Amino acid sequence: MQMVLTVLEIVAPVFLLASVGFIWVRLGFEYRVEFVTRLGMSVAIPCLIFVSLMQSEAALQVLGRLTLAGIAAYVLVSLAMAALVWAGRLDRQTFLAPLIFSNTGNLGLPLALFAFGDVGLGYAVVIFAVSGIIQFTFGIWLVSGGGSLKRLVQEPLVHATLLGALFLWQGWETPVFLTNAIGLIGQMGIPLMLITLGVAVARLQIASFALPVLLSLVKIVICVGCAMLVAIWMGLDDVASGVLILQLATPVAVTSFMLAQKYGADSDSVAGLVVVSTLLSVVALPIVLSVVL
Repeated sequence: MQMVLTVLEIVAPVFLLASVGFIWVRLGFEYRVEFVTRLGMSVAIPCLIFVSLMQSEAALQVLGRLTLAGIAAYVLVSLAMAALVWAGRLDRQTFLAPLIFSNTGNLGLPLALFAFGDVGLGYAVVIFAVSGIIQFTFGIWLVSGGGSLKRLVQEPLVHATLLGALFLWQGWETPVFLTNAIGLIGQMGIPLMLITLGVAVARLQIASFALPVLLSLVKIVICVGCAMLVAIWMGLDDVASGVLILQLATPVAVTSFMLAQKYGADSDSVAGLVVVSTLLSVVALPIVLSVVL
């Protein structure tokens, strides 16, 4: 019973905030997703990443190992999903990227914070940064047929990650007034992302349920399995292992839908994956949490 209550304490705030966005849109109120997303991804989340890394109590060796673990996990997941898409004769441009990349931002960061505290958040931003870098290069190549090194260089989250890692490595800290200001900006990132997730889910339309349900279930199993294998192989500690598994277990990212629309993939099919995998995560993530806690 205690474990159930602990899991509920972690997931309830996440889904309650997402439901705010969902209900807001269903009531007919305006919500400008593009503006809020740009504000969150260009300002709030980079501030959150920078402060979390700068103030991280984890050793650089641990964060370095976690970075390598994140890369290794995504390599394994990519190979497994490529085999799945090939075996199922699915369209690679449409399905491969959404099956590989999870919602490590909107859901992964708050879940790691609520489950493992500030240390878990510091670990989670590392996986989030790894995921973002891979998605803005390899992920865009899968959807569009061409890489996007320019887009990667322009991403504020990349700058924040590198700068935060530099400050952590050198033991530097910004002045207290500046740290407080940057931290305050960063604190609005998680609520904004969760509310926007609810808005996005409310607006997406699903053509069918059968294939998205099957693929969403398979995605959870493959991602959790790959993360566990890498965590054991890399010898990660309990918190780092839990964060890695939790991050990869999150549902299909909303950005996958946006990229599908931009580059001419079947966005309706991707929308189905986003909605169904997010709904299934209401059940799946508590189960994953009960395992990693």
